[in-house]
Amino acid sequence: MKIIVIGCTHAGTAAVKNIATLYPDASITVYEKNDNVSFLSCGIALYVGGVAKDPTQLFYSSPEELRGLGVTMNMKHEVLFVDVESKNVTVKNLETGKITNDTFDKLVMSTGSWPIIPPIDGIKLDNILLAKNYHQANTIIEKAKEAENITVIGAGYIGVELVEAFEQYGKNVTLIDGEDRILNKYLDKEFTDIVEDEFVTRGITLAMKQTVTQFKGENGKVSKVVTTKGEYDTDLVILCVGFKPNTDLLKGQIDMLANGAIITNEYMQTSHPDIFAAGDSCAVWYNPTMEYRYIPLATNAVRMGTIAAHNIVEPRVKYVGTQGTSGLHIYGLNMASTGLTETSAQHAGVPYKVVDVIENNRPEFMPSFDSVKLKVLYAPDTKRVLGAQLISKADMTQMVNTLSVCIQNHMTMDELSFVDFFFQPHFNKPWNLLNQAGLAALESKKTLQLV
Repeated sequence: MKIIVIGCTHAGTAAVKNIATLYPDASITVYEKNDNVSFLSCGIALYVGGVAKDPTQLFYSSPEELRGLGVTMNMKHEVLFVDVESKNVTVKNLETGKITNDTFDKLVMSTGSWPIIPPIDGIKLDNILLAKNYHQANTIIEKAKEAENITVIGAGYIGVELVEAFEQYGKNVTLIDGEDRILNKYLDKEFTDIVEDEFVTRGITLAMKQTVTQFKGENGKVSKVVTTKGEYDTDLVILCVGFKPNTDLLKGQIDMLANGAIITNEYMQTSHPDIFAAGDSCAVWYNPTMEYRYIPLATNAVRMGTIAAHNIVEPRVKYVGTQGTSGLHIYGLNMASTGLTETSAQHAGVPYKVVDVIENNRPEFMPSFDSVKLKVLYAPDTKRVLGAQLISKADMTQMVNTLSVCIQNHMTMDELSFVDFFFQPHFNKPWNLLNQAGLAALESKKTLQLV
């Protein structure tokens, strides 16, 4: 059996390692445009901010390791064309320019995503950078050394983390986004307000509800960012406006969402049974609304790549879907979310109810304790858990992982009320915060006294 894997970051690396282990007799060939594999792009801000001192530790595998498993690793090779029906690929060696053809029995499409680059006037000026791969991270670090004013466009996770890193690096930082607040895809306003207050306290300029219309430059380098509300002096711009799936190779040949994200079944097969897909190139099954969505996350990618490997010969392991669970640490604040927020529920037209719990993480007789803010959304009719958000200076984020399991398994708030969680004063209170959330929903039927 001859297997070709196109792209080798998270999903590709997971697929290759597992295929090599599960099917040692298979012939595995990887085509990768970069000179490295498995780069953790979520660590770029930590690298830029100096938290991650050794950039090599942002890789959890290497071409050499995969070659040691018997895999043919073609680095700096770009696949130009895939013919699904004839099972043929056309490949260009980016170092020599030589073009060759190859064939496969099975194909794993793990080409990932690429940053969205908006068609803004002046976008090709120097010092307007992307933040996706290892080489871009190195460029950001080098350019930032000479920059005094840095502008980050896009207030998602990567953008917000870079803002913190640049501010701690002593730079004047401006954050621009078209929405009215930061992190709007992950947290509701009462949570993002807390983070925004931290930013403003540190002198970061928040330019919300603004669209960039132009980049102005001097001597070929960007010097100003022009928006619908003003102009901002800048020496360096980082674009973090989102990602799109890299799937042009298969367009018109397999089923996709409107944005090009590949649709797979629960075994990671595409509409062609011998073509598998995993990672940021794919749509995922979103359990809270029971539909396909595009949610590019490294956690999704490694799961999907592993599942594709297990099913490459025959269907064996099912993908259970995702809740889009994610976490963030900014200025000592630990936050996480899973499933629907109020914002996303309203956008999707999903009815919901909300419970809020504001409680200290441990008993007040302990030497120290921190306030925790937890919010849980649930369905009005069935009381099924739909989503949750949490923020605290104490690291309580694993509670959100627990609630992710609740959503995946269609658990109700009534059940959550009486789940068996341990109590120990060093860690929590007799009534766990998750129990308290369930009980708050239950109070509409009966008022309970907590001890």
